[in-house]
Amino acid sequence: MAKTNPGNFFEDFEVGAELVHAVPRTITEGEAAVYIGLTGSRYPLHCSAEFARSLGYPRETINDLLVFHIVFGKTVNDVSLNAVANLGYAGVRFLQPVYPGDTLRSISTVIGKKENSNGKTGVVWVKTVGTNQRDEPVLEFYRWVMVNKRDPSTPTGAADRPDMPKEVTPADLVVAPKLDLTRYEAWPAGGSAYFEDYEVGEKIDHIDGMTIEEAEHAIATRLYQNTAKVHFDAVQTKETRFGRRLMYGGHVISVARELSFNGLEKVLGILAWNGGAHANPTFAGDTIYAYSEILDKADLPGRTDCGALRVRLVGLKDVSPTEAGFPLKVSKDGRDVYDHNVVLDLDYWLLVPRRQR
Repeated sequence: MAKTNPGNFFEDFEVGAELVHAVPRTITEGEAAVYIGLTGSRYPLHCSAEFARSLGYPRETINDLLVFHIVFGKTVNDVSLNAVANLGYAGVRFLQPVYPGDTLRSISTVIGKKENSNGKTGVVWVKTVGTNQRDEPVLEFYRWVMVNKRDPSTPTGAADRPDMPKEVTPADLVVAPKLDLTRYEAWPAGGSAYFEDYEVGEKIDHIDGMTIEEAEHAIATRLYQNTAKVHFDAVQTKETRFGRRLMYGGHVISVARELSFNGLEKVLGILAWNGGAHANPTFAGDTIYAYSEILDKADLPGRTDCGALRVRLVGLKDVSPTEAGFPLKVSKDGRDVYDHNVVLDLDYWLLVPRRQR
């Protein structure tokens, strides 16, 4: 009987299988502080218990992306331990606040798998739900990942590619019922822009850049208990096409998101992701810059004090958005591909207070 877990290879996944992920995690103030140290997060709802209480919460909330990373990290041992790359996300919904002291667990369902033409790898699609200690869903998402085959010489014939949600509609966005903006003060977040001040089509250069070092990336990925080999094993990754360790794309999302504070200071939280892609690989030593494009604005059912902004967050490496001309995609060999400077393309909904409440 084998005592160690080599991780699932492509052949091991069965459509319809439920994967109950081990190691529930109680999130503490310590993790929240380390996350600030790794990303520079400045959103006051996650930093100040007094500000959070003024908005109707019992205390400060855990950063939405820290919740995502911890729920995601639980899944790695069963889903992507033998991954080549995480390819994308869809239908990501944040369902209720998480507080220090809450315990999170994750369960995933395999919803599709398709072998790649090279015969060496395949793509696996899963839906993951994260719950708290009361079994209440706090997060759900779809993702798809390229996974190595155990036996490249034997075709599997797998061709079950599922349809992914193309977007999360405003009607499906969840705002915490306890959120009360009647006592909202402008000064804790800083900035001057409210929901009314953003215009569809505008692009915001967030100006600041952040160079990610090897140690920071490694600490962040360990914090999330993400055990994917491509992020840690320098010996094994010498044999990959990159020849070095690949930075966890979720950490790139966090860095770009926190850079976006400059220009989106009053954002109260992430409501959902419509979709996302790690457009190009990121490595230690790369400097991340970010810009946001306002894609849409929406009223929220039952709320007149806040609205939802649909925003495209684009992360770049080693070049500022203004200098590069806000790049996204280019035409190559008759098809649109991501510009080589683009490392992240994230389409998400943000919760923003209105000026008049």
